[in-house]
Amino acid sequence: MEENLIEKEKPKRRYFWQNSFFWLVILSIFLSSIFGFSAGLFGSIFFSGQLKDYLGKINLPFYKLEEKKPEEKIIEKQTIYLPQTSQEEAIIKTVNEASKAVVSIIITKDLPVFEQYFYSPFEEFKEFFGEPFFEFQIPQYRQKGTEKKEIGGGTGFFVSSDGLLLTNAHVVSDKEAEYTVLTNDGKKYSAKVLARDTVRDLAVIKVGGGPFSILKLGDSDKLQIGQTVIAIGNALGEFRNTVSVGVISGLSRTVTASGGGTSETLENVIQTDAAINQGNSGGPLLNLKGEVIGINFAMAQSAENIGFAIPVNVAKKDIEQVKSLGKIAYPFLGVRYLIINEAVQQKNNLPVNYGALVAKGEKGEPAVISGSPAEKVGLREGDIILEFNGEKITTENSLAKIIMKYNPGDKVVLKILRNKEEKIISVILGERTE
Repeated sequence: MEENLIEKEKPKRRYFWQNSFFWLVILSIFLSSIFGFSAGLFGSIFFSGQLKDYLGKINLPFYKLEEKKPEEKIIEKQTIYLPQTSQEEAIIKTVNEASKAVVSIIITKDLPVFEQYFYSPFEEFKEFFGEPFFEFQIPQYRQKGTEKKEIGGGTGFFVSSDGLLLTNAHVVSDKEAEYTVLTNDGKKYSAKVLARDTVRDLAVIKVGGGPFSILKLGDSDKLQIGQTVIAIGNALGEFRNTVSVGVISGLSRTVTASGGGTSETLENVIQTDAAINQGNSGGPLLNLKGEVIGINFAMAQSAENIGFAIPVNVAKKDIEQVKSLGKIAYPFLGVRYLIINEAVQQKNNLPVNYGALVAKGEKGEPAVISGSPAEKVGLREGDIILEFNGEKITTENSLAKIIMKYNPGDKVVLKILRNKEEKIISVILGERTE
């Protein structure tokens, strides 16, 4: 009976995994996972796009930063460092090209050579008194011919391929000296002075041979303070093609330069902190395009790195006159004057604070030069020239600066003030050469 019992209970022992309910649970879990994953994926994509559009509309900063690409950051760094690199490259390129046209000017002169000998004052009395008790001789010197010696040096640069050069007048001021041009490749040429402009300290000289490398002339009327400039010259008359770099530190300066026993006042000159040493005179002051914007001529000895250059636009006229006329000719009015400012106005009790007061020179020279165009049209001492051909005369725009824009023979109109009454006078400018 027990056996039957056991047999009847065996069919009731079935495992859970054999139950249909188990498979139903498994299927439900699987389907839920599939649908849940799909819903999450599509939901994240959808809401991510919506969030991106929203952040873009409200223009949040961090959104922009996330949008920047690494390549854009590299471009920004290049932009920061590029100007300095370009300036350095421009300086090197300018110097390499300009140096071919910059020359050293060697000044030589025949100087007497002396020899020393000794003379005894008792020599002529030997026949009367015999040999003196002691030897007494006086050193004497006598000339023994002449010898060519180097007495100075300066700088110049070619402005035409056929050998025309520009330099300072004070570099070639000695009319008895000989001038030799030494080019950058070591060749020597004998130079001839064609014309000297002592008013503006410029000179044009000529050498044979060629063709020579030349420098392009720029426009000095467009200069700005702070602009980078390069000076090239024969520093100290020994170091050829020495380069210095600086900036334009001032414009329209008036300076009085002295040297070699002469003194001259120049107006409207360029001030630079590029080092200009003795021997640099006559060398070019260049911009970063390699164009000449000035001619170096002086340095301030009582200060450091203050040099001066003559604007190249002034030199252009001299070059053209030498080419066309074979000389430099100045327009000539024929008056001595004082530029009026507030101090001059108060001191002389004048009715205006601008213009040019016709006055005697410091040593009593006549205010109006005899036979000059000014005398011919009746200008007098005490007249005030207010305008020159429509240009107002001021401390910044002096009569000397204005008149140099014209040529001999030009007819101009002067507005003058005489006894508090304005007058208009026409005058034909004369000619004054060196």
